[in-house]
Amino acid sequence: MGSLPELFPIQPWSQHPGPAVSCSSPHGLPESLTAQKGFLTEDECVAMQHRIGEIVAEMDVPLHCRTEFSTQEDEQLRNQGSTEYFLSSGDKIRFFFEKGVFDKKALHAHDPVFRGVTHSPKVQALVRSVGLQMPVVVQSMYIFKQPHFGGEVSPHQDATFLYTEPLGRVLGVWIAMEDALLENGCLWFIPGSHTRGVSRRMIRAPAGTSFLGSEPAWDNNLFVPLPVRRGGLVLIHGEVVHKSEQNLSNLSRQAYTFHLMEAAAGTVWSPENWLQPTTELPFPPLYV
Repeated sequence: MGSLPELFPIQPWSQHPGPAVSCSSPHGLPESLTAQKGFLTEDECVAMQHRIGEIVAEMDVPLHCRTEFSTQEDEQLRNQGSTEYFLSSGDKIRFFFEKGVFDKKALHAHDPVFRGVTHSPKVQALVRSVGLQMPVVVQSMYIFKQPHFGGEVSPHQDATFLYTEPLGRVLGVWIAMEDALLENGCLWFIPGSHTRGVSRRMIRAPAGTSFLGSEPAWDNNLFVPLPVRRGGLVLIHGEVVHKSEQNLSNLSRQAYTFHLMEAAAGTVWSPENWLQPTTELPFPPLYV
């Protein structure tokens, strides 16, 4: 496995089984959270922010489709779980609103600027260096986290929503478009939490979505902050518990994030996941 330049490892990935569901990391994957300084240049960040500004300026979302995005179970089921707009969003560019904030999905597939970054040679080189053989892009989001009211993202595991068999096959790539600091809602995580399995799953149900299991009441004292400067990149293991606080500062905290699945070695994307590939948009290979 190749080394990552200027990486700051937080907690090693592990193949140890967790109490709920065993984890499998067959390709020597990276740390549970790993940060890299200056992955994108300031000019690259500015270009992405300019492009998202153009997309937002053209936004036309009917009131009945203005779905709030949440990782909290009761809010998620109420706001997203029964809406076709949410369930059919995987192959489309769509907007999702938080409490005063919204994010933008499927940019990796439909917008040339974001597609170019997602499939850029340096992203491909980074992902190859951590051992992924056949990664596919399953989703992407642009998260705005506006000043004064940018919504809290409650503690969660990405594999709750993006479940595979075996586990250990989902990797989040999170890139700061602006400084992500303690005061404006940087990422927080629990070191070692990726070794404990998945505590709950969100699945499709006849009426929309439902949850199997429940999220534990995580001790806030276990969380460690990970501030990142503009252009910094964070790799997030699919089972690590992470969150971000509400942004009550005067600074916005924009980020672009996408998720990869290692499709090699018999990985199965759960047919119960809310997000499903479609004929129009199968999960595209990263290495193209």
